[in-house]
Amino acid sequence: MSEKVIALVDGSVYSASVCDHAAWIAGRTDVPVELLHVLRRRDGAETSDRSGAIALGARTALLNELATLDAQRAKLMMERGRAILDDARDRLEQANVSGVTTRLRHGDIVETVAEIEDQARVIVIGKRGEAADFATGHLGSNLERILRSAHKPVLVASRAFRPIEKVLVAFDGGTSALKAIDHIARSPVFLGLTVHIVTVGTASALVTKGLENAQATLRAAGILAETTILPGQPETALARLVEDAGFDMLVMGAYGHSRIRSLIIGSTTTAMIRACKVPLVLMR
Repeated sequence: MSEKVIALVDGSVYSASVCDHAAWIAGRTDVPVELLHVLRRRDGAETSDRSGAIALGARTALLNELATLDAQRAKLMMERGRAILDDARDRLEQANVSGVTTRLRHGDIVETVAEIEDQARVIVIGKRGEAADFATGHLGSNLERILRSAHKPVLVASRAFRPIEKVLVAFDGGTSALKAIDHIARSPVFLGLTVHIVTVGTASALVTKGLENAQATLRAAGILAETTILPGQPETALARLVEDAGFDMLVMGAYGHSRIRSLIIGSTTTAMIRACKVPLVLMR
């Protein structure tokens, strides 16, 4: 089964950026793009039986009218979904991406992604911004659920696309960080880009060795990378480095701790998504 870029579009202000990031990946990997829009179950046709035991004619007529309105709303939501996909396909084709396919589904977006992610090289999704219009979309509210469940790399698109030349890799020596290094080494997306591997914490022989091994892995793949050890807390030190040094993308492992621990002490992943204004590639 050939791999593809799966781009999730919801009609929000991030949809254009999702398309642009998907086009960038497709251009560097020569893989097709599939656009996915998922209608929530309540956006689809009403399946419950409203008749109940009501026998009064006036009430029955009212229920019939409500059922008709439900059907009309479901039809409109279907038409809106197709329009979102058509607009997204047009944007990709204008970026010279060929063979774009679309998929309109009903149901839970996380379950839908889980069903098709074995076809994905990478999943592209928009980041929910404070000023973004998500009144009619549910993609942003499910971002963490997708990140926690996906087994393929997830690119969280920033609000607007900009050319990507400098990539920062957050490395803590853990399993997901090692997967991120392996992904970079195997992917043509990162060839020719400036890559910098950074560990936030205290310098030690173990930390230095881990950085050297990661650097050697990338060097063997033809990617020259610098390494740095930064003091401080990851969510603040990394965000500051991204901003001050002008990095265009951050790559890191996602959710290295349990959900319960994250609820108690917070999550570096969530903090980085909120703080960084650049796209993030996350590996779980």
